[in-house]
Amino acid sequence: MSIRKISAALIGGIMLLPVAVLAQEVSQQRIITTLDNAGKVAPKIDVELLKQQAAQDPAGSAAGLPDWAKLAQLSQLVVELNFVNNSVAMEPESYRTLGLIADALHHPNLARYSFLIVGHTSSTGDAKRNLQLSEDRANAIKLALSTTFAIKPERLFAVGAGQEYPIDGTNPASAVNRRVQLFNLGLLK
Repeated sequence: MSIRKISAALIGGIMLLPVAVLAQEVSQQRIITTLDNAGKVAPKIDVELLKQQAAQDPAGSAAGLPDWAKLAQLSQLVVELNFVNNSVAMEPESYRTLGLIADALHHPNLARYSFLIVGHTSSTGDAKRNLQLSEDRANAIKLALSTTFAIKPERLFAVGAGQEYPIDGTNPASAVNRRVQLFNLGLLK
């Protein structure tokens, strides 16, 4: 997918919801507090290995893989993205929140960290296609943060999880499962 198509697709929206508290007001301070990793020792995450494992079995269970399980030990924020179905285009109401994320990543408390963006999809469609779509969505967010909002690209990593880890496991086809997670990978190397 070309950069022009990805950039055009980013004309859309984001609604942030912390993992533990799903119905609170989005603010820069909440993002900073949720993602700040001060005092924690982050396990080493090999992003390329995560990609390889997801690609080996896109319809399997990444949850059981040790490298994916390490992500649960990191400071994280669930970013509920209102994506157009089967697309990297975000819904328009998401601009404000994307800006809040960018502002938070520029804050001195977070400026020293690198972040992993994990894309997710609902279960509609083919598992292999969903894996690619989730990675495209994560890369679209990475591109927007690094180009439009001047976050240093070396601080950002992207990977797709496909339809794994649905928020609403009782309805995996639900739009609520189309989201992105941000993980604090620890101090910038």
